[in-house]
Amino acid sequence: MTPTSPTAPATSSPAARCTGLVKRYKDVVAVDGIDLAVKTGECFGLLGPNGAGKTTTIEVLEGLIPADAGSVEVLGRRWGAGDDRAIRERLGIQLQETRLPDKLTVREVVRLFRSFHKSGRTVEDTLETVELSAKASSRVERLSSGQRQRLALACALAGDPDLLVLDEPTTGLDPQARLKLWELVEAFRAGGGTVIVTTHYMEEAARLCDRVAILDRGRLIAEGTPAELVASLGADQIVELTLAGTVDEERLRALPGVRHLSRRKASFVLTVRRVEESLPALLAELERQGTTVSTLATHAATLEDVFVELTGRELRDA
Repeated sequence: MTPTSPTAPATSSPAARCTGLVKRYKDVVAVDGIDLAVKTGECFGLLGPNGAGKTTTIEVLEGLIPADAGSVEVLGRRWGAGDDRAIRERLGIQLQETRLPDKLTVREVVRLFRSFHKSGRTVEDTLETVELSAKASSRVERLSSGQRQRLALACALAGDPDLLVLDEPTTGLDPQARLKLWELVEAFRAGGGTVIVTTHYMEEAARLCDRVAILDRGRLIAEGTPAELVASLGADQIVELTLAGTVDEERLRALPGVRHLSRRKASFVLTVRRVEESLPALLAELERQGTTVSTLATHAATLEDVFVELTGRELRDA
């Protein structure tokens, strides 16, 4: 991958594309007719709960498993058409769970993965990129979880790929380790690389991704930039409250500026255009109904709220 400008804007040509993608297993259709196109130079996110089809989709794109139907194109080539080695030379992959030999040193692991490619970065350059030079002689078993994830990323970067595919790269990491990994991904993208990342962290998607696709039960239910998807709610704020008593939900739905009312476990969630208009009206209505507010919180609309409105379920509970 040859560095370009610091911003490395995406181009219109696709780095990866699938059309009508279907993957079935014995008891489930894991991917059910998905159409996606990832532009060269962008960070594209696949969002959804466990079981949504994210990992299966990228495993097909990576050439790890075959599709049952549909077409798949990666870096202008097709798996199984005699170009598999050429695709893999330009592809960097970090799996959802990377198991590396505990007794090898960090340098030995990166040297091993570098040997799989005809060309690429030097081992020392790769270690410096992921900030593991100081740990080069340490055995894998002595690394923290964050360091192990950075080592897995180093393995994916060793061949100097054009396309980097990351499957749930920060699951289980503490906030500091997650932030460090985000910075490394952003640096790769700024150098001209293309990134596909799966995640169920909405903050991660909003931070890293130019565009996102939300999957649920193997189907694509929404696609666009994070800002576009949030704007599709037609609201700026979310009001979430719990009540000590019953309430007439239809009267709440009729309040000024309320776009949507839903339930999340014991809470009521109102999607509103302007909280300064809707909140006073809400409190006045609850007082008229003789209902006491137990808890109340507001926040700006997020991708999580988009998922809830589209599916009626919370992302992490889905």
